[in-house]
Amino acid sequence: MRNRRSLLTGLAALTGAVLVLWIGSSVSAAGSNRPVRSCASLASTNLPHTTMLSATAVTATASVPAHCAVQLVVTNPPAGDQIRVGVWLPTENWNGRFQGTGGGGFSGGSPTSTPAAALRDGYAAAATDAGHTGGSGSFALNSDGTLNWQLIADFGYLGIHEMTVAGKALVERFYRPASFHSYFNGCSTGGRQGLMEAQRYPSDYDGIAAASPAVNWTKFHPAQFWGQLQMMLSGNVIPQCKLAAATQAAITACDGRDGVTDGIVGDWQGCRFDARRLIGTETDCGTVTAADADLINKIWEGPRDADGGFLWYGLERDASLGALNNTSGGNQLPFGVGLDWFRYFLLQNPGWDWRTMTYDRYLLLFQQSVLQYQAVIATDDPDLSAFRDAGGKVVFWHGTADPLIFFRGTVDYYQRLEAAMGGAKQTQKFARFFVAPGVGHCGGGQGAAPTDLLNSVVRWVEQGKAPSSLVGRRIDGGGDVLLTRPVCQYPLVARYKGHGTTTEAKNFTCASGYHK
Repeated sequence: MRNRRSLLTGLAALTGAVLVLWIGSSVSAAGSNRPVRSCASLASTNLPHTTMLSATAVTATASVPAHCAVQLVVTNPPAGDQIRVGVWLPTENWNGRFQGTGGGGFSGGSPTSTPAAALRDGYAAAATDAGHTGGSGSFALNSDGTLNWQLIADFGYLGIHEMTVAGKALVERFYRPASFHSYFNGCSTGGRQGLMEAQRYPSDYDGIAAASPAVNWTKFHPAQFWGQLQMMLSGNVIPQCKLAAATQAAITACDGRDGVTDGIVGDWQGCRFDARRLIGTETDCGTVTAADADLINKIWEGPRDADGGFLWYGLERDASLGALNNTSGGNQLPFGVGLDWFRYFLLQNPGWDWRTMTYDRYLLLFQQSVLQYQAVIATDDPDLSAFRDAGGKVVFWHGTADPLIFFRGTVDYYQRLEAAMGGAKQTQKFARFFVAPGVGHCGGGQGAAPTDLLNSVVRWVEQGKAPSSLVGRRIDGGGDVLLTRPVCQYPLVARYKGHGTTTEAKNFTCASGYHK
């Protein structure tokens, strides 16, 4: 396995980029699934620029197996950063795999929260705060208002990578395996962290599972403010029930295009509902006006420059408009993560009032975002040739109804990946992208969300069985399955066979179109 070689290389340098791992199932390649040394002895482990804080043997509970919990801090001299890392190692029934986990929003991850599910599945696992605590973007600024590039790099790519190097080193010492597999699994920021690993550190992981990945970071964050900007410039603060009415009308209009009327817009490419069809419609918060309809169409279209030129994508017609375009009592409530991007990273002004934004300034800040932060955090490099050549496999999916990260941005990334890697056939030998119609951010919504993403990556890596589709489910609050459906590999779609209930996956097939 290449993990042993990459570990030694990483330990020699212990610098670099972000890396998140997630380990799967089965048995240790070493033939042993028990540790060869005590948990307490790991506290004296000597790793470059690393302080071991603790190594604690934890007894089993009803929900978490017995394990060794290790806490450590990695630094990058001469910087004074502190990358907190947690590593958890099963003391029985280790499955021979390492799993790295990621974060969400501006949080790098949770290094002090026990990953119970991963441990129950037999994984050794790791998490990190990527150099800062909390979910605010304020870490980007020093106390004097200058940019803290070390912490930005820690969050952008370095913290997860150093977590991975340290985590693998502890796996080596604790189990002394002949070899083992490493996997990444994350959603949103975690998905971005996984793809950044493939882009920057191609030998870190055997397999990467990424959901709703926050790639194209430098474009989608300013794009999240587009609708609020348009409402402010027009003086028309649209109430939430009108936005909800527009979304529902679009779903109703486009629902049947895929051959099944089920509240899911399968044909997302063909859904071009015009909000002007709602003019005069009565809602609980008033009549939809022409000004309302035009503004909603602008939100769906996405950011454009003064000449109408494309800047980025808008939300899909079946995605809720409320998260990014929230309003209450005539007041606008912009999305906090997007505001932090402007406030701390672009303007370097914690007290900035978003109400002072002008259209011209927005266009300049959009350009600044792309140019200033492309290398450190954009995570949009389509050249994964080094990851491919190292034998890595990556599977990622995105829901069309994601209300936070623009679904078509991920489609755009995959299309560029195919172009860079020699076309669809060559790309699919190591990378596969799946579309989940009607699914929200990391899950939820009316559609069927993938439930077995990590194991599909494990099977591909260890058994050579590439996933042709993913198992999708919609589950209610009580855990009952309401719907199953195949989540198809892009650009295929789930076509109804024409017989049987539409709530069961067996009655659908992945096809090139909805009609024979």
